[in-house]
Amino acid sequence: MYVIAHLSDPHLDGSEEARTRLRKITSYVRASSVDVVLVTGDLADHGLEIEYAEVAGELSVDVPVLVLPGNHDVSSPLRAGLKSFVDSPGDGHPVHQVRDVGAARFVLVDSTVPGQNHGQLSDESLAWLDGVLLEPFDGPVFVAMHHPPLDLHHPVMDQWMLQDRDAVAAVLTGKPITAILTGHVHNAIVTTFAGHPVRGAPGIRSTVPVPFEPSTGTGGGSVVDPSALPGLAFHIHTPGEPLQTIYRYPR
Repeated sequence: MYVIAHLSDPHLDGSEEARTRLRKITSYVRASSVDVVLVTGDLADHGLEIEYAEVAGELSVDVPVLVLPGNHDVSSPLRAGLKSFVDSPGDGHPVHQVRDVGAARFVLVDSTVPGQNHGQLSDESLAWLDGVLLEPFDGPVFVAMHHPPLDLHHPVMDQWMLQDRDAVAAVLTGKPITAILTGHVHNAIVTTFAGHPVRGAPGIRSTVPVPFEPSTGTGGGSVVDPSALPGLAFHIHTPGEPLQTIYRYPR
C-alpha cells in the first residue's frame, strides 16, 4: 500500500490565519502514516520569496514533500525559496519536474501562465510531458498539475481552468497514468479526463462554493468562503486495485 497526502492552495502570506489553517492540515499529516506529501500549487499568495521561506518552514515533515506552482506563485522566487523541494532545470518558468518517491513516479507539470489565472501547456511543455510519459516505469505514475482539466460550472472559476484541453488529452490518452492530481478550485473533485481518474484536493485557505449550493453568507461578492474547514486528500494505491481517495477536514 502506498499513501499520498495531497494538499493544495495554502496561499501563505505571512498572516496567522493562513498559517493556522495550514498547520491544522500538516499536524494531521504528521500524525498519519504516509509515503509522500504532494502540494498542488498556490503555495504563496503573492509569489514573494519571504512567503516561500514560510512555506519551506511549514512543510517540514519526515517524508518527501513535492511541490508545484499555481497561478498565485512566481517561478523565480519559488525556485529560490524552495530550492530544497524543487528539482527542475532552468531558472524561471516553467517549473516541470519528474520525481520518483519509493514505488511511485510523480510527473509535476507547471500549468501556469505567468501573470494570468488560467492554465495552459505550451507546445514545448506538451512535448516534454509526452516524452516523460513514454519512458517505461515499473510502478504507479501520477501526473500532477495545479489547473484541473474540467469545468466547475462556476461563472468565475471556469474562466481560470486549464485551456486547450484537447491538446493535453491527446498527450495523456493511452498513457500508463494512475491518476491526475490537481488543485486550484479549492474543492474535492472526483472525475475523469482522457480515460484517467482525476482527483482534486480541497482548498486549505478557503473553499469555493458552487452556484447550486446555499449562500455562505460571506458577503462582499467574494468567490471564496474563508470560513470553511481546510481539507486534504489521502490517495491510497494498492497494486491490482483501483485507486482509493479519502477526504479529511480536521477541526
